[in-house]
Amino acid sequence: MTKTTKDEFTVAEEIELRGHIIDSWTLPRVFQAIMDLGGGFEVLSIRIGKHKHETSHARLRIGADNTAVLDDIIAHLQKLGAELTSANDVNSLPAPCNGVLPSNFYSTSNMPTEVRIEGRWIQIENIEMDLAVLIDRKNKKAKTCPMAKTRQGDDIVVGHEGIRVLPIERRRDNEVFSFMHSAVSSERPKKLVIQEVAREMREIRNSTGKILVVAGPAIVHSGAAPYLGELIRTGYVDVLFGGNAIATHDVEAALFGTSLGLSLESGSIVEGGHHHHMRALNTIRLAGSLDEAVKKGVLTQGVMYEAIKKKIELVLAGSIRDDGPIPDVITDVLIAQDRMRASLEGVEMALMISSMLHSIATGNLLPASVRTVAVDINPAVVTKLTDRGSWQAIGLVTDAELFLRELTLALAEPS
Repeated sequence: MTKTTKDEFTVAEEIELRGHIIDSWTLPRVFQAIMDLGGGFEVLSIRIGKHKHETSHARLRIGADNTAVLDDIIAHLQKLGAELTSANDVNSLPAPCNGVLPSNFYSTSNMPTEVRIEGRWIQIENIEMDLAVLIDRKNKKAKTCPMAKTRQGDDIVVGHEGIRVLPIERRRDNEVFSFMHSAVSSERPKKLVIQEVAREMREIRNSTGKILVVAGPAIVHSGAAPYLGELIRTGYVDVLFGGNAIATHDVEAALFGTSLGLSLESGSIVEGGHHHHMRALNTIRLAGSLDEAVKKGVLTQGVMYEAIKKKIELVLAGSIRDDGPIPDVITDVLIAQDRMRASLEGVEMALMISSMLHSIATGNLLPASVRTVAVDINPAVVTKLTDRGSWQAIGLVTDAELFLRELTLALAEPS
């Protein structure tokens, strides 16, 4: 239903939208969300920018049949950048016990977000999606807090008053990169997109920013590991996330020339090759760690070797299915999350390549300002990132070897 007069609303709030809300499709998404969630709206005023650098403004009255539905609508619209016109301060309640939040806690998006304390807008520190907000009224500070780390009595933001989300504006000096946010498709002009990614990577490397790669084992299986190693050697990777699989099969390839028992040179099955990944694990465990294996001359090539030689930040997070695992793998998921969070400081671009589990986990930790490229041969994997809120992710449906080969070539070209 779409109600259009204020008399038809049982409860209502007024919101404002500012910025490039037309060409970024924010306003249509707001209308759609209101109707899908069972509410209605009245457009009180609207001003549309007349050229591409001029922003637009809209003021809407949002209504619903009850407070619960309206709260749900407002919470959704805030993540699209809607701001309540009321000038109330943020509300908060104490956490009832360790690891538990008040029932009406505010759940963050990955957009820059502010809360209003004593009439002042305060930016929430360390923003990422699906966290609570812990406020310090005395010092007028606010920061995100994972549910598991909440302690009894912590002052936790509740409701939707006194909160505003600041949308990331579409970059107008980069139309190709911006266009790619619209949908996941296997028919995108991959070479054009890869060249644009390479341009961004050059800019980041020449500044103070960092580049993150989230790597899945398909990088090794597809024969793309040498290209990732080259990117590390040439300074285009500052942080590397992965799991036991990428490390194990990379070591297997370095020691035996196989991946999952298949020869990386001929593609044929190697007799006894199905044991190679276990022998690779045992070799590193005997050495003590990947770092020790490099120091002792046991590991002399591969992605892990290049990462250790270059001294980049390496975080390997384990899972329930891991063999071994390699000693460097963090088997406590909450410790792994903390290590990943700590390593993301300064990251301006993330390349997520053929790793659904680690890519989604990383996407949940990234602020919306980080340029994100998700690459997988399976379109469902790429779609999952945007479905779970990582709207800033570009999706490329292709295999890891093609992507990394073309990216390496593009970065080798004169800028």
